[in-house]
Amino acid sequence: MSTDLDKKSTAGGTGRGAAPDRAHAGAATEQLLVRRPGPQELHPVRTYRRRRALELSLAVAVPLFLVLIWQLAAAQGWIDDRIYPAPSTILADGWERAGDGELWPDVWATLKRVLGGYAIGTGAGYLLGLLMGSLSLVRAALEPLLDALYVVPKLALLPIFLNMFGLGEGPQVALVAATVFFFVWISTMAAVIAVPDGHRDAGQVFGASPWQMFRHVLLPASLPAVLVGARIAAGVAVLVIVASEQIAATNGLGHLIFDSRALFQNDVMFVGIVCVAVLGVIFSEVVRIAGRLLTPWAPRDRGRGQS
Repeated sequence: MSTDLDKKSTAGGTGRGAAPDRAHAGAATEQLLVRRPGPQELHPVRTYRRRRALELSLAVAVPLFLVLIWQLAAAQGWIDDRIYPAPSTILADGWERAGDGELWPDVWATLKRVLGGYAIGTGAGYLLGLLMGSLSLVRAALEPLLDALYVVPKLALLPIFLNMFGLGEGPQVALVAATVFFFVWISTMAAVIAVPDGHRDAGQVFGASPWQMFRHVLLPASLPAVLVGARIAAGVAVLVIVASEQIAATNGLGHLIFDSRALFQNDVMFVGIVCVAVLGVIFSEVVRIAGRLLTPWAPRDRGRGQS
């Protein structure tokens, strides 16, 4: 948008009594602020498309530039390609392992653990967060205990889960569930507490039942913030399962990464890291898209086609 300042001189008065005022105060100056529409107002669709194209270009160009620098450094011998293989080597090895079917069992093992633990942790965290956000006595009873457990590193709970569930999938799923639970619980409880009192009062005035209060007031008001916590938890779930699979698993991407490092197969190690990154991005984006579909009334993420 553009702004022009037009200055106009006006006399201090009119008629015979105006002359002394002009001589005493001089000419008065009045500033007129004129706001002219800019490209965003005149051509909103075109501006949005250009902005979106710029954002997509930057999102592709920056990682691609870093990969090219990495490839050049490996080709020129600036870095030891035995420790840091070139991206072309990593891509060729990953393609070969995927074609031979060696990579997919590890990807599926990690994905299965993440999805199972995420579903359990999200459900438990949402229900308890909703309960604690709605009932102050329940919050007073449980919040100190949960706060104490929250600050405990989740990997420290893995030996407990091993004792409870033994070797196998149980400890991995339980660890992901415990990690996701705290993120969803905190975001849900905070969102329910933050629902304005005016919304609650309006529901009570109209005689809403507890279910109607939840359905028409608490749920739509708190769900956007809850889904933000769920999206963060999706990325953290992928991170924690990688560390867990290093300690107590015989397959999965985490096991592949650390086992390859022990065998000095650094190209395979980087293949696993790339797979983890891709898996985490896809999972987080799926949760984000699902959140946008479930909450069309919520504000969109800034930076996604917005200025």
